[in-house]
Amino acid sequence: MAESRTLTLNMGPQHPSTHGVLRVLLELDGETVVKAKPVIGYLHTGIEKTMESKLYYKALPCTDRMDYLAPMSNNLGYCLAVEKLMDIEVPDKVKWARVCLAELTRVNSHLVWLGTHALDLGAMSMLLYTFRERELILDIYEACGGQRMMTSYIRIGGLAHELPKDFEQKVRNMIKIIRERLFDYEKLLTNNPIFIGRTKGVAVISAEDAMNYCLSGPMLRGSGIKHDLRKDNPYSGYENFDFEVPIGKNGDAYDRYLLRLEEIRQSFRICEQVLDGMPEGPYRAHVPGVVLPPKEDILQKMEAMIFHFKIITEGFKAPVGSVYQAIESPKGEIGFFITGDGTNKPRRVRVRPPAFVNLACLPKLVEGCLFSDVVCAIGSIDIILGEVDR
Repeated sequence: MAESRTLTLNMGPQHPSTHGVLRVLLELDGETVVKAKPVIGYLHTGIEKTMESKLYYKALPCTDRMDYLAPMSNNLGYCLAVEKLMDIEVPDKVKWARVCLAELTRVNSHLVWLGTHALDLGAMSMLLYTFRERELILDIYEACGGQRMMTSYIRIGGLAHELPKDFEQKVRNMIKIIRERLFDYEKLLTNNPIFIGRTKGVAVISAEDAMNYCLSGPMLRGSGIKHDLRKDNPYSGYENFDFEVPIGKNGDAYDRYLLRLEEIRQSFRICEQVLDGMPEGPYRAHVPGVVLPPKEDILQKMEAMIFHFKIITEGFKAPVGSVYQAIESPKGEIGFFITGDGTNKPRRVRVRPPAFVNLACLPKLVEGCLFSDVVCAIGSIDIILGEVDR
């Protein structure tokens, strides 16, 4: 009787298709994956502990570095958590502007996902097209906060400063261009027999397993579970907007592709509603000693200059207590748990990262499948190792 042998193979941590320094320990029987084990920790930067050593304001940029494709979303989640701890109510204009910025972030993240995922499967042109469109969003980021990636424009109590005068025009122009080009993407991929062969019926996870693994975002909705925090537990004024939550049927990589394309369209729908009904008002809450005063006041009023100096150098003291705030980031539920101890620094910061949780289902996606499907499975999860390792 012939002896059965398996091959142990390390995929990564320098493999380009692992989307960062992810190592997957694979056991193969020929071309079939018998066992898969994701190994993380190569990018660990101690972001949570770093945030605990900083003033509440100065911890904000750390959230950008976790998921560098969703800086505005991470900013929003952290700021909402601190505002809940400090019992700060922001103006309606701030809520609506934050919604628009968060949806721009969703589109930005999904475009990069689409381009890199298609490239992993051999469709090189798609990467060039999606990065071309993404430039339009980065231009808006730059106009808002002066920075194209780590923008940190959403701040505790409001925004860094007023929205640029041409914000509406830039967003509407971006929506018009990308909405039209989405049809080009679909012509290239949706009915492409090679793309279908690489994604349909690949990396399948059932609704029951998705729930058991605590998946969220497109990974959960792709399996037919209609769960979206923007609808189920609205924050920052999402209850004011009309949009659909797309879901998949088969829980495979192809469904997750279709779902993310539809999410882009729904994000455009939300952004247009924001632009059509943006309320008037200030771009930050008036909470002296906690929320930074407007720059124009700093140049003209002594009190504003004093508050600005004290907040920047000493911060503000948060009350004793703990809060948790979750939002729907492009990759799923990201939650911020913050504990205040009466000082100017958080005693504990804990992040519930969607990519880290979603990555746990990788063995379920690939065991029993072909080795070539591992790349598709990793890509369909949409991981960012900065968030996974934190």
